[in-house]
Amino acid sequence: MEAQYFSAMFLLVIVSSAGVYASDLPTPVEGLSWTFYNDSCPTLESIVKSTLQPLQKQNITQAPGLLRLLFHDCFVQGCDASILLNGTSSDPSEQQAIPNLTLRAAAFEIINKIKSAVEVKCSGVVSCADILALTASYAVYMAGGPEFLVPLGRRDSLTFANQTVTLASLPGPTSNVTVLMTLFTEKGFDNFTELAALSGAHTFGLSHCSSFVNRLYPTQDATLNATFAKELEHTCPTNTTVNTTNLDIRTPNVFDKKYYINLQKGEGLLTSDQDLYNDSRTQQFVNGFALNQTSFFQQFALSMLKMVQLDVLTGTEGEIRKNCAVPNTNTSSYLYSIIDPPMGSSSSFSS
Repeated sequence: MEAQYFSAMFLLVIVSSAGVYASDLPTPVEGLSWTFYNDSCPTLESIVKSTLQPLQKQNITQAPGLLRLLFHDCFVQGCDASILLNGTSSDPSEQQAIPNLTLRAAAFEIINKIKSAVEVKCSGVVSCADILALTASYAVYMAGGPEFLVPLGRRDSLTFANQTVTLASLPGPTSNVTVLMTLFTEKGFDNFTELAALSGAHTFGLSHCSSFVNRLYPTQDATLNATFAKELEHTCPTNTTVNTTNLDIRTPNVFDKKYYINLQKGEGLLTSDQDLYNDSRTQQFVNGFALNQTSFFQQFALSMLKMVQLDVLTGTEGEIRKNCAVPNTNTSSYLYSIIDPPMGSSSSFSS
């Protein structure tokens, strides 16, 4: 389904320590709703939050893994939970594509736990795609960021994208702004503000040496802070070292504006990070977000609201998986929609 995006100027957003709230909610893309599960699963929000909270408290590094999982789902054939599907050696899934090999196993496990908890109360009602979007939103908020709004009603895909499509759909760590903007434009993001804001997701989480050693060897990237470079060389002494380091050296487990301050100091980890400051087309947004965290949070929330509506399946498209890792063997029981809900249920959710 082709996404029809709202203009940010019609959304009045207030950002505070409690999160992001909309005083006038925009109309979601066709098939999604702000009240989708009101009757069919009225406790959905509380189930997701209550299941996620102790897991996040036990390990505060879970949030970036969940947010990355959502990005990698939505950028490949839309927000349809195709990233959650398992493949085989003869038919590899999106998970087996090179950019997805470093997705956190714990993130998949958390989504499965939440799906199981939801199924207990609302069997066959809530899609894995909706659960992934909600969980990532709450995880960002629990890590100190804005709780971006998520209209609901997505359906789960029946299949996953092939390796070629997956590789072509995901931005690489060595990409510059021109390459990134080309890819983002294909996804419906048509301005540099959105690119700069969504890149702020790298304000927490980890990266593997293989994603940034190109900036160290054989010669050091001239835009890389010399002191920072020495620290990275200690972490990754060769171009084949298998190790990880924090994407944000200042507040690695907190969602905040420090990512942009890092870029100003030449301490962006990936080429795709640092080039946001090096390129005059995006530098102004880096500087603006570094000065004003509220501005960053507001634009991030707006851009995420747009992203979670990319090429969604709705109505009778796809299915509602019972197990997020595999398609249903018999989908007939799960083909109800907002138009034709099951007996005793309606399709609405209170945001």
